[in-house]
Amino acid sequence: MQKNFSKPQVLTVLLSGFLLIGSVAPAQAYDRCSARIHKAERNLQRAIQRHGLHSVQAERRRDELERVRARCHR
Repeated sequence: MQKNFSKPQVLTVLLSGFLLIGSVAPAQAYDRCSARIHKAERNLQRAIQRHGLHSVQAERRRDELERVRARCHR
């Protein structure tokens, strides 16, 4: 026995699937960005401890942290 679906039912199912998939992707992207920012912050703290607050290495890590934050907030 074959069940025939109406067009509105098919469209409702398809739209629900797209909305479900669309809501998962931003959450995963946020998690990845959060992890990247956290890593860049750790790298900056490590550079400050090893080389000093105003060292070349710390400045590089500050620049890296700014780039990561800017990329994630777009």
